[in-house]
Amino acid sequence: MSPEGLGDRPADAPVKPPADPPGDPLTDQGAEEADQRQPGLLAVVRETVVLVALAILLAVVFKTFLVAAFYIPSGSMESTLNVSDRVLVEKVSYRFGDVEDGDVVVFVHDELALESNGPSNPIARFFSSLGQAIGLVPPSDRDFIKRVVGVPGDEIACQDGRLLRNGKQVAEPYLDPGVTTDGCKTTVVPAGKLYVMGDNRTNSQDSRAFGVIDRSDVVGRAFVRIWPLTHVGWLRRDR
Repeated sequence: MSPEGLGDRPADAPVKPPADPPGDPLTDQGAEEADQRQPGLLAVVRETVVLVALAILLAVVFKTFLVAAFYIPSGSMESTLNVSDRVLVEKVSYRFGDVEDGDVVVFVHDELALESNGPSNPIARFFSSLGQAIGLVPPSDRDFIKRVVGVPGDEIACQDGRLLRNGKQVAEPYLDPGVTTDGCKTTVVPAGKLYVMGDNRTNSQDSRAFGVIDRSDVVGRAFVRIWPLTHVGWLRRDR
């Protein structure tokens, strides 16, 4: 029998490294959940960024080519449109048809523009423009909304507080009772021009003050009021 004891290890036997202690099942499970949760959170963030980018892109496309919301900044169209009302302005019909008497239009007029009070930072300016596109931010000083009362070839005049078009009194049911139309010089609307007035004739800066506008300055036709909900309705030429 070997001199070593039965329980002793032979001198030349390899030393086995100690076995790893059994893992903590709770710790292992938490690590797995963390690994699974991290990719999930990144996916949610990535999808959110993509959706926001798509929403901004669609808003810009809609504003540029199709429909934009417009915030009513003044009382010049009362009581058809009141301050803070929102309307939708469509930009398609005038690409295929003409502006007609009675249309409510949004247009840009540089001659009336005051010194810009908008943000100078391009990022802030972008989000301001986006807010204008969805009707949350008042428009710039260059944007106006008025009613077309004269198209090319029309002769516009005022007489005894009434609007005359081509020598005939214009029926204007959209005006509040008692509203009179004064201050307009007899004008024949030239080709490519429009004569515009606010429905609030005594408190509107319009063609009576700055003359006819360029047809090319028209952004689109306001066709429906969407806010406030108690005042929702179509904007028609005869009301």
